[in-house]
Amino acid sequence: MKPNVTSWFLVSFSKGASDQRLKMSVTSWFLVSSSPREMIFVGREDCELMLQSRSVDKQHAVINYDPSSDEHMVKDLGSLNGTFVNDLRIPDQTYITLKLSDVIRFGYDILL
Repeated sequence: MKPNVTSWFLVSFSKGASDQRLKMSVTSWFLVSSSPREMIFVGREDCELMLQSRSVDKQHAVINYDPSSDEHMVKDLGSLNGTFVNDLRIPDQTYITLKLSDVIRFGYDILL
């Protein structure tokens, strides 16, 4: 049986430059750590997905995959600059279910 692979993009924006888009797949989520994970921590330090930005906290957010419902969710871990889904800041410590076309932003300048 062939796995269902959904396309994801990692997009980096910087002042005065056009966006740089890196294609990712669902499989890539599981390659950022040494073993398959259902939770991916996002931040500047000691996280599976490390983003080098002053507006991203050391442990900023978590992306969770629920295999029983086949849904991805994101939760802000009380970061200073927030986590945004489609430019709307999500509440701290609350899981938000993601849809295929959603854009996630961590802090000010990193989009996923």
